[in-house]
Amino acid sequence: MYEEIARNKRRTVVYIVVFVILWLGVGALIGGLAAVTVSRRPGSAAPIVADVFIGVAVATVLVVAAIVFTFRSGSRLVLSIAGAQVADPKKYAQLCDLVQALALGTGLPTPAVYVIEDTSPNAFATGISPAHAAVTVTTGLLAVMDREELEGVLGHELSHIKNYDTRLLLIVTTLLGMAGLAASLVWRSAFFMRGRGRNGQQLLLVVLAAGALLAVIGFVVGPIIRLALSRRRESLADASSVELTRNPAGLIRALKTLQTNDVPLKKLNHATAAMCIDDPLQHHQGRIHRLFDTHPPIADRIATLERTAQGLSV
Repeated sequence: MYEEIARNKRRTVVYIVVFVILWLGVGALIGGLAAVTVSRRPGSAAPIVADVFIGVAVATVLVVAAIVFTFRSGSRLVLSIAGAQVADPKKYAQLCDLVQALALGTGLPTPAVYVIEDTSPNAFATGISPAHAAVTVTTGLLAVMDREELEGVLGHELSHIKNYDTRLLLIVTTLLGMAGLAASLVWRSAFFMRGRGRNGQQLLLVVLAAGALLAVIGFVVGPIIRLALSRRRESLADASSVELTRNPAGLIRALKTLQTNDVPLKKLNHATAAMCIDDPLQHHQGRIHRLFDTHPPIADRIATLERTAQGLSV
């Protein structure tokens, strides 16, 4: 388990470094294009170099702002998007007591507890670190889960916090969102570059190529990587929950209940979907469709837990 935590921390650093390099490269490209298309200063490389540095400087400010925002306010943004409210400790006494007891069992600070008024049963955890984490459940989950089932679900979410899955997912989601935004801005700039002669057409092709690359990273390759990471994290969190609660039956029953749920969350997007214990978007059956699922099939997760409960090797 400690190896997995260390691996998640290393992955976070790798994603940030790769993204920074990519982002600065885009800034340099835009700066160079601006020098040629806007400045129009022929005969000297110095203005081009200066504009490239300006592009890199602007990109640096943006990427630093994005990373700082993720660490300081990423969790609050996720909770706001989901419509989560702080759980009343009197109204939701069992929920708060279970979270506190499980956190004590894992050696974690007790995370903040939030509730979403929604009939769809689901739960997720978010936070940049165990000291700044939150566990959120829907009222629909509380309505259909008994104590053992709820304990299994909460154990799953606390495992995400302990393993630093929540930090990894927050960082990846933010960086991919910025890549998508950059792609949109590049494509918009290409629209205003039309009809500027032969050189302008050549530069337009460069801009379109840059926009296409960013679009592929932000909207195709990146999300697939994020979803693959999420699927692995879900399987690990299931196992960690059983290790914490010593009661696989509770989580098995909880997953069976979630398997029959077809009610979507009222407020959700693809980013928050990856954080939930159950994919709130849809359940796919085909292999190709499963490539884009944020979670492994619930049936597979249940089968793995049942083998664990029987003491078989998994």
